[in-house]
Formats: sequence, C-alpha cells, structure tokens
Amino acid sequence: MASSKEALVRRANRVRRQLKAVANGRPRLSVHRSSKNIYAQIIDDVAGTTLAAASTLDAGLKSSLKTGADVAAAAAVGKLVAERALAAGVTEVVFDRGAFIYHGRVKALADAAREGGLTF
Repeated sequence: MASSKEALVRRANRVRRQLKAVANGRPRLSVHRSSKNIYAQIIDDVAGTTLAAASTLDAGLKSSLKTGADVAAAAAVGKLVAERALAAGVTEVVFDRGAFIYHGRVKALADAAREGGLTF
C-alpha cells in the first residue's frame, strides 16, 4: 500500500501531465497549500523559470492577515499573484491545483486570480 506522501505525488503528477497536454505554451499557475500558509507561482515550463510568485509569507501581506491558513488569506494571495503576473506580461495561464482538491482555499485563490485579471 502506498504511503500518503506517495499518493500526493502521484496525484500531483497526474494533474500536471493532463495540464501539459492542454497548455499550448501557456504558463502554469501552481498552488501549494500547507496547514499554515498558501503559495502560488506562475511557472513557464518551456523555459523552466518562475515568472511571478506570491504567498502568505510576503512581508506586506503577512502583516495584514489574521492567519495564513484561511480563505481570506488565499484570496489575498490570488490577487497579489495576479497583479505580479500582469506586471510580468502574463494574462493567460493554466491552473495547476497540484494534489489538492479544488475546494476552499484553492478555489478562493483561483477566483481571486480571475478577478485580478488572469484568464484560465
């Protein structure tokens, strides 16, 4: 029987494989959620570089949040990563939820990124 860590990695790889098939050269908005924080990156897989990133650990954002592990924090990170992506010239991305269910904090981050101007 596979451990829970192996199951997470397998699930994340399955999602990423499906995204690469439909990406058409668009960068990937990758989300990682921990028990205390949430992180988002815009990654160009062709060049292998990170174009923009945001998390609840950013200095300006951390002071304004009650905690880094709630829906409000995820929405703030989504807006921030959208602003940084638009500044880097990225408007269209594919959403990579990783091994996480599209629900709660992950969904809040995606909705805020859409409101911030990203299309996916």
